[in-house]
This record gives sequence, structure tokens and C-alpha cells, in this order.
Amino acid sequence: MTPPEIETPDRPPEPERHVVLVHPEVHWNTGNIGRTCLGTGAWLHLIKPLGFSLDDRNVKRAGLDYWRRVKLRVWENFESFEGDMAPQPEETAVFAKGAERSFREMALPRRGFLIFGSETRGLPDAVLGRYPKGRYHIPIAGDIRCLNLSTAVGIALYESLRGWACPVHAWAP
Repeated sequence: MTPPEIETPDRPPEPERHVVLVHPEVHWNTGNIGRTCLGTGAWLHLIKPLGFSLDDRNVKRAGLDYWRRVKLRVWENFESFEGDMAPQPEETAVFAKGAERSFREMALPRRGFLIFGSETRGLPDAVLGRYPKGRYHIPIAGDIRCLNLSTAVGIALYESLRGWACPVHAWAP
């Protein structure tokens, strides 16, 4: 869990981001995503089953020496994650290739959950069905099937932080 937010007149609230990977399969993608989460101050949530061991040296190599500092939670299933974290529909963006709305249309709440499926199967229908108004896609040219998962997470995560001005997110205007 995140610590309670301290807001003062000279310190505006900081965004709270949670990247959720449902059944990730590729260790180097997860390592890269962990590194991106660390670089943005986001939490990384992994929903089992995982297609690799977290002890795998490749996960650690992809995250370099940063992996131990990633804010990581591993969940037995999506229901446990949802029950404990209680993401609200207006805080949640789920990413699917067939979604009608572009990621550029997603809301930018202070607390946000970005949910992605596995590299080969995407998100289960049960997860997609929970958030019918929160489905987004990242537009791509027709020359490829999809973006790499770690690339998609990076695009969506940084877009979700657009406009937030705080020390950790110094790229914001």
C-alpha cells in the first residue's frame, strides 16, 4: 500500500500510479516494466500465474540493479488484487487491441490503475468485462500485430502522468 498523502500549500498532491500485469509471460518485459515503474514512482502489480520465476536472473538483468527497489506486489489472482486495492472505474484504464478509444482519451486521475494482459493472450474477458467504459488501445500502423508489452506500458504510463507537476515527475509542464 502507499503511504497517506501529505498535501501542503507548497506541495501539491502527487499522482499515484499502479501498473497491473495480468498473467505476464516474458521475464524481460516484466523487468523493463519494473524499471519504468521505478523511474516514474509507480507500483507494479503482477497477477499470477506468471510465465517465469521472479528469481529469474533475466528479470533482474532487465531491471538492472534497480529490481530490488521496485514497488512490487504479487497477487494470487485478479480478485485478490481488486478486493485489496479497490480500483474504482474512473481510476482504471484497461488496454486491449480491440478497444474503441485511444489511450489519449483516458482520464488522468490522481490515483490510476493501468491494466495490461499477457503478451500472447491479452486480458481475460472477465477482466475486460469489469471495466467496459475504461477500455483503451494504443494506435499502431497495420504493418504489425501489436507493440511490445513493455513499450505499451511505457507509453500509457507516461501519458497518464501528463500534466502532473511534482518533483518525481519533472517532465510535466
